[in-house]
Amino acid sequence: MWPLVVFCAALAAGAAGIAAWHVAKGALAQRVDQSLVLTARTIEAEIERFRYLPSIALEDPRIRAAVVTPGDTAMTVTASRALEVIARQSGADELFLMDDTGTAIASSNWQDDRSFVGENYAFRPYFKNAMNGGAGRFYAVGVTTGEPGYFLSSRADIAGRPAVIVVKVDLRPLQDTWVDAGDTLAVADSFGVIILSGLEDWLYRPLLPLSPEDRAAIVEERVFAGLPVAERAPLLERPGQEDVQVDGSNRLLRRQALPVDDWVLLGSTSLAPAVRGASITAGVVLLTALALGALMQTWWQRRRLIDMRLRQGALLEARVAERTAALAIEIEERRRTEDDLRAAQDALIHSEKMAALGRMSAAIVHEISQPLAAMEATLAATLLSGTVTDSYATSRIEKARSHIRRMLRTIRHLKSFSRKEAGERSPVPVDPAIRNAMELVAPRASAGGVSIGFDPEGPVPVVLAGQVRLEQVLVNLLMNALDAVAGQDGPRIRVERRQSETAVEIAVVDNGPGIPTSLLTRVVEPFFSTKKTGESLGLGLSISRNIVEEFGGQLTLSNAAGGGTCALLTFEAMASDRIAAA
Repeated sequence: MWPLVVFCAALAAGAAGIAAWHVAKGALAQRVDQSLVLTARTIEAEIERFRYLPSIALEDPRIRAAVVTPGDTAMTVTASRALEVIARQSGADELFLMDDTGTAIASSNWQDDRSFVGENYAFRPYFKNAMNGGAGRFYAVGVTTGEPGYFLSSRADIAGRPAVIVVKVDLRPLQDTWVDAGDTLAVADSFGVIILSGLEDWLYRPLLPLSPEDRAAIVEERVFAGLPVAERAPLLERPGQEDVQVDGSNRLLRRQALPVDDWVLLGSTSLAPAVRGASITAGVVLLTALALGALMQTWWQRRRLIDMRLRQGALLEARVAERTAALAIEIEERRRTEDDLRAAQDALIHSEKMAALGRMSAAIVHEISQPLAAMEATLAATLLSGTVTDSYATSRIEKARSHIRRMLRTIRHLKSFSRKEAGERSPVPVDPAIRNAMELVAPRASAGGVSIGFDPEGPVPVVLAGQVRLEQVLVNLLMNALDAVAGQDGPRIRVERRQSETAVEIAVVDNGPGIPTSLLTRVVEPFFSTKKTGESLGLGLSISRNIVEEFGGQLTLSNAAGGGTCALLTFEAMASDRIAAA
């Protein structure tokens, strides 16, 4: 009962641990999702603050004058001064004005070494979208300054001349806020490349490998200037991945779509609290279940002990009453036959002891084999469930299964070796018995990539034997041959059947390493084996020889020509008239 209690306790602990893991993981995901909602609103508010700035700036007469007279240097300088004032007062990073060719004619940084004035940005999507649709927005690393920013553009037709004004918004202060707060947050653009991150190692890394189309678009639009984004290792291994490694620790990864240009906001948090909570829950449930199991075991044992004592008392009283009555009747007769009775009693006691010992042995073997088989199945189910991921725990479970299988083999072989099977011999066709044995070992042969050949010729011979036990011998010889060819190049086993007027021979030949000549006479002895320790009990060939000799045959082992082992069974051939009579 105790193994069942332990199994149930372990099962309950595992289920509780898994449930606690999912609950804790869900709580962590909810907390991260709430943080992502707040962060998304902050990003949207920051961008929305500058949404109308380009169109408002185009209403400035100084800027409009620069569009009407693009060749007038005084007008462009005046427009640049106006853009500089607007950028400083609005908090924008930069503002610049472009003509219909995409060339900047005025800029708020007109006095800097990296001024936009004179640079052509017709390749940028924010210019193309503004020219085609009136407005554009795009995040990129500046090709002139090398500084990243979010570009908002607006088009206006002034005196028949189209012009585009662009405001560049620096979102890195948000990123700095994440770093200071210790939050693991990031933003990926429409290409799947991280453009903002609280972790420096994540910045400008693709979430997944970039497609050829995305690579070409990034190069054509010069989105990241000269940064080798396409060559950097992707952050994730597969789409929809919910965990990521950060500094050697496993973290939960959550996503939220942003309406800003198909951006994705990412957030992560450590899974260590969930693992710790699940482990504590599983441990508490395991200890509680074991304690309850111990109490139940104690109660059950006390109940059985009380019942056994009551039965023993009643049985003893009945036996005393019966014996007293018998003694009153037989006392005179017992006196006359005391000596003979004592001798008979001694013999009877000894016989009963031996019979009881035999019954106890059978019961013990049965009681041991059943729990062992259940334990082996339980361990196998544990491995198949996938709940055990630790390599050390897996190896220990496999070791325990190996010991259990060895104990089961020991019980099975001992029962077979000690049992004297009774039954009359009858004519047995040899070929069907061989094929039945080959079918029994076919799964093992297929798993090892071993071919077993059997091409009989002539009429099917008949021997005087037992069908089941003859197949048992053949299966044992085939299993030994499979063990011998394991690990060999081109493993082969062939079964040969030969018949003469007086004898029938069955040979099982393999191309394994063979048996040393000095050991050929010993391999049929009980408990002698040439296999590695723990792989065999050394009873199979001994049992097979006993069975064959009961059939009046012989089992001979020899080294096959060209290498390997030949196991030869020789039986007396039955004449046709004997077969008909049988």
